[in-house]
Amino acid sequence: MAADGARPGCLAGVRVLDLSQFEAGPSCTEALAWLGAEVVKIENPKGGEAGRMLLYGAADQNQDSWYFLLFNANKKSVTVNLKSERGRALVKDMAKRADIFVENFAPGAIERLGLGYDTMRGINPGIIYAQLKGFGTGGPYENNLAFDMIAQATGGVMSITGDADGPPIKPGVTLGDTGTGMLLAISILAALYRRRETGEGEHIEIAMQDAMLQYIRVALSSQATQGEAAKRNGAKILSGFAVPSGTYPCKPGGPNDYVYVYTSRTNPAHWQRLLEVIGRADLIGDPRFDTGPARLKHEREVDEMISAWTRRHDKREAMRILGEAGVPAGAVFDTMELTNDADFERRGIMQTMQHPTAGPFKMPGWPVRFGGRPPKLESAPLLGQHTNEVLSEWLGFDEDTIKQLGNDKII
Repeated sequence: MAADGARPGCLAGVRVLDLSQFEAGPSCTEALAWLGAEVVKIENPKGGEAGRMLLYGAADQNQDSWYFLLFNANKKSVTVNLKSERGRALVKDMAKRADIFVENFAPGAIERLGLGYDTMRGINPGIIYAQLKGFGTGGPYENNLAFDMIAQATGGVMSITGDADGPPIKPGVTLGDTGTGMLLAISILAALYRRRETGEGEHIEIAMQDAMLQYIRVALSSQATQGEAAKRNGAKILSGFAVPSGTYPCKPGGPNDYVYVYTSRTNPAHWQRLLEVIGRADLIGDPRFDTGPARLKHEREVDEMISAWTRRHDKREAMRILGEAGVPAGAVFDTMELTNDADFERRGIMQTMQHPTAGPFKMPGWPVRFGGRPPKLESAPLLGQHTNEVLSEWLGFDEDTIKQLGNDKII
């Protein structure tokens, strides 16, 4: 499927100047690249974006990190020395021809470089200028640095994650980074759509802490219902009213040998089907378990009877049997199981990047189908790989001009 995938071209002709780094900003611009935009990543000639070097113990220090490849697919790389006046002038010239500008530098850094919104709007009134910050402008922490885990702590996510009697826990997913990046990408697309009618650009800013509130809305619903801060509830749903809802152990008993089982409060048939599957049809209609509130009072008994059944099956088998019976259930798959799942590859959800130095690298593609097919994965760029190409196509520079910029250490 990877070979047959096609870039949807929805954003064909849209040019993006990407001055972002690490994950939050790059996940946003990568989404735009998946959708067909020409995303040009502006990088330091000396080493490039810092994310290239996050090797996590990899032996080959000359290879871009897997982390970098995952967040910079389908982009181009241009090296520009932003500490030089000529380098900043190059970026401004490119901004005249860009539709979108994205940055997530430390607070105030982009303005100190003379590349802030007011400057860019003066150069290109139609530009959509997007900034991703840790904390909101005008707030008490606006100058604080933030990373994914800081956003999750200050945005409420950690407070609702973990066991009821345990400490707050950081979820494994990077909601603070990629979660914020996706909200920014959606907002950029909205501004781009409006610009078609008005010709007006936009200044968009999103803060990672603020973005987290979008991902804890169920917890806020629970708070409104119960009149107190939402509590941690382990693997069970936050409201705590749905029984069963949680992970149940399967054989052979490995660290991820669990299946999640849930019966909806709005569909009593789920519970009845579950009892039939686990061999306890005798309990159908039993007042101790017949309603959600009743099962909540006997939660331990419910969990024990379900666990007795799941322990006799592996997680895939348990998911299959329950699913075929019409009971919501899902095996807990680890990252290696997902990477090696042939179905993901067949459907183009996992694709293989053919990287010029790292070689073949399987990674998730864009999970949305256009005309039945997801976009095609293209390699993350080598540092400065497209400098000559972009300066020639965007700015009309000839070979001698580009060579001189290199000699002057501007690019």
